[in-house]
Amino acid sequence: MLHILRLGECIEDYPDDYPFPSGLFFGWHGDKPLHVVAALEEPIPRVYIITAYEPDLEHFENDFRTRRKK
Repeated sequence: MLHILRLGECIEDYPDDYPFPSGLFFGWHGDKPLHVVAALEEPIPRVYIITAYEPDLEHFENDFRTRRKK
């Protein structure tokens, strides 16, 4: 999961999350897409991984970056 945070792409930003701003990161784990939601505590800095999951086509477009419209 850490390689997703280091090398992946932030596809959604949640600057107003409490208690720390967070974001949704996208990357690949082998041949599988992976989403990681993480929050950053500053000025320490400390990263909190909130969740990680494999996105599905029910909720995301084929690029796994774009949410489907409801």
